[in-house]
Amino acid sequence: MTERARLQQVDAGEEKKADCGKKKMKEGAGDGGRSELNPWPAFINERLEMYSKLKAEHDALLAERAANDSKPIKVTLPDGKKVDAESWKTTPYQIACGISQGLADNTVIAKVNKVVWDLDRPLEEDCSLELLKFEDEEAQAVYWHSSAHIMGEAMERIYGGCLCYGPPIENGFYYDMFLEEGCGPLIDLCRGPHVRHTGKIKTIKIHKNSSTYWEGKADMESLQRIYGISFPDTKMLKEWEKFQEEAKSRDHRKIGRDQELFFFHELSPGSCFFLPKGAYIYNTLIEFIRSEYRKRGFQEVVTPNVFNSKLWMTSGHWQHYSDNMFSFEVEKEIFALKPMNCPGHCLMFDHRPRSWRELPLRLADFGVLHRNELSGALTGLTRVRRFQQDDAHIFCAMEQIEEEIKSCLEFLRTVYDVFGFSFKLNLSTRPEKYLGDIEVWNQAEKQLENSLNAFGEKWELNPVMELSMDLRSTFRLKDAIGRYHQCATIQLDFQLPIRFNLTFVSHDGNDKTRPVIIHRAILGSVERMIAILTENYGGKWPLWLSPQQVMVVPVGPACDEYARKGDVRQHFHDAGFMADVDVDPGCTLNKKIRNAQLAQYNFILVVGEKEKASGTVNIRTRDNKVHGERTIADTVERLLQLKCSRSRQAEEEF
Repeated sequence: MTERARLQQVDAGEEKKADCGKKKMKEGAGDGGRSELNPWPAFINERLEMYSKLKAEHDALLAERAANDSKPIKVTLPDGKKVDAESWKTTPYQIACGISQGLADNTVIAKVNKVVWDLDRPLEEDCSLELLKFEDEEAQAVYWHSSAHIMGEAMERIYGGCLCYGPPIENGFYYDMFLEEGCGPLIDLCRGPHVRHTGKIKTIKIHKNSSTYWEGKADMESLQRIYGISFPDTKMLKEWEKFQEEAKSRDHRKIGRDQELFFFHELSPGSCFFLPKGAYIYNTLIEFIRSEYRKRGFQEVVTPNVFNSKLWMTSGHWQHYSDNMFSFEVEKEIFALKPMNCPGHCLMFDHRPRSWRELPLRLADFGVLHRNELSGALTGLTRVRRFQQDDAHIFCAMEQIEEEIKSCLEFLRTVYDVFGFSFKLNLSTRPEKYLGDIEVWNQAEKQLENSLNAFGEKWELNPVMELSMDLRSTFRLKDAIGRYHQCATIQLDFQLPIRFNLTFVSHDGNDKTRPVIIHRAILGSVERMIAILTENYGGKWPLWLSPQQVMVVPVGPACDEYARKGDVRQHFHDAGFMADVDVDPGCTLNKKIRNAQLAQYNFILVVGEKEKASGTVNIRTRDNKVHGERTIADTVERLLQLKCSRSRQAEEEF
């Protein structure tokens, strides 16, 4: 979208301003609304003059090509149908109109030969054509990118700010703005594409602002970041607002506080204090992964937290990542807390000669990691400085890659099935400016694709970084309210074995054979996974993971001692359950049951004189499903079965 097009759209709407001006003034008066600068910052008109000149040159070039280079072309639609068109003349929008006006009106952007393409940009050759509606993720990115320009214009014309970055994000867009001084003429060199015109942006909501730094560096200028979102109709905005309320009620920081799971303290920013209930969840997740390790041939190791910076120089991290590491001087040498485990595992592989008989060597590590995140970027458990990962590195031969990747994928599916997550799978392949031997890349890429195909789940190619040292599969899991989170990753690494000169003796006696390293994490950061699970379950933890599994409720004071120290609470505690008892004399029986349900105890066990005499408990769930009377032994046995099977619906299945 051009600056002139945006301004023309604004100018075209001037007549409408008179009708709604009073309403806008009322709205603005209550929240500090500001009027447009008069006159505008000088750089806007200078930029428009430059744009007009460049636009005229561009239009003349297109007209020349349409006159001299146009020829008949074939456009292939997704259903295989071929449409006749003319190069340098026919646009995707015209083809959409030829199918139906409704399709044309609802199309946000086109894809030509798998590349996003402006609807009004002429086609240049025989091509495939897709017409993307707002529901498509790439269309949303274009829509929100275009909306960011509208917000950016308002930021210029109302605040006179100097615009910096303004990208689309997963849910909306933001723009960074520098306010303390003006700037020279700003030419927006955005590559696009955009929606056809601003009239396509039907509703915009500005919903958050924060401060940031230029290029994310704390010693650079402070910027204002403004977040927004937009939709093709107001109904979608209302649905989004409702979704935000639901997400707010599930915020892991709120639930963590209410359920006494964890807290943060200013004396150790970004490092979480896990209280007993939170620590139970933390340890249960680790034990879950640990139990799978034993089944899958992983060996757990323990490595140091502090390394000499020479290690990170060898691995290449020091050159690119040292600003994000906690480093300090010891005896005139620079040391740092480790931000990842892989270099340490390379030392472990290299500490003695290795044979092909040892491969694949699968090393797993739950070691504590530290990353020096900016204080302004710290966000609950999702962005921390101290964390642990279910980190593993598989050292294998080239010909073992495919089977190892298959095994990792099945491992991931097993874990995510337990949580109830579905996921999207993406593959990032070799970039144009790859590093390393082309034959190694080709062989590894083929094995990785074979593994993904055998996995049986749909996968898509990801855009890759300009400079990359690995092939990677990334997984975006989908939570209970439809949000996606990237946690798991599987990467093939050819560079660390070279940097650390790792070798093994092959079948034929070659003692200089390079291994390949597979980096593998499924939970990713345990802290971040707890945040995701907290919000996914809304604090209603499944029995096996719940920090509040059983609440024993005595009917009256005469049963308190039996409930607390007799055969009931103690019996469940000894069986490994998180069990409590409510002997508050100020609460009625119904109030105790309700309190336990609101606290999300999975099972509430009521005991009275009858149950005391018969050695039984009366069972109900947090959702008030009554299972009736059972013996303590039977109840413990059944709950253990449900816990060990990691049932997601133990309350129903009991």
